[in-house]
Amino acid sequence: MKSVIHLTQLSVIVALLMANLQTQARKQKVLIFSKTAGFHHNSIKQGVAAIQKLGSENKFEVDSTTNASNFNSENLKQYAAVIFLSTTGDVLNGDQQIAFEKYIRAGGGFVGIHSATDCEYQWPWYGNLVGAYFAGHPNQQEAVLYVMDRKHIATKHLPAQWKRKDEWYNFRSVASNLNILIAIDEKSYDAGKNKMGENHPMAWYHEYDGGRAFYTGLGHTEESFTESLFLQHLLGGIKYALGKNK
Repeated sequence: MKSVIHLTQLSVIVALLMANLQTQARKQKVLIFSKTAGFHHNSIKQGVAAIQKLGSENKFEVDSTTNASNFNSENLKQYAAVIFLSTTGDVLNGDQQIAFEKYIRAGGGFVGIHSATDCEYQWPWYGNLVGAYFAGHPNQQEAVLYVMDRKHIATKHLPAQWKRKDEWYNFRSVASNLNILIAIDEKSYDAGKNKMGENHPMAWYHEYDGGRAFYTGLGHTEESFTESLFLQHLLGGIKYALGKNK
């Protein structure tokens, strides 16, 4: 009788161990959201392909959509992070906004790329999540970036001064609690009429309302998504947002 009990207990233990191993083996999953209700960036197509490649190389799964109806609690719970890839304009309705807020409060991750700051101006919660709102930009040109944090996973591979060409955003309503990763030197380029002066961040991260958020203002050009330094920067931001989320 005791041997039967021991075998039953052993089978339960084995089943629990197998279930745990299956859970550990399950890949984290991200959702790319690239709906535009304003300007549409040509680089979105390249961005989706690049993130899908990063996922296959770094063991996380990638879904992509422009359909805002995917922002419901049942669907969002399968994702460890959501990536707003150059979204513009008013992209989510009230119910979808509520579902996304619940997702972040439950520990979800957020990554914003380039014009993720050029959307949802009437949704203050989102403005605080992404960290700032777009104010304008000059013509595309080369500029010098200062890497402010050389230890973060999104920037530790970068040179202290990084010169590259992109479309450089000026921001308004910048949140006060951001951890700045990269700043831009306005003396190195023509920053235009909305210039910000010495305090001009271009990439940052922070914990917000229960979740993690990373934003990079880089990524306007199609070439960005073939640039190894930028892709490593983006991958680091995704990994930060993913954290240990299941």
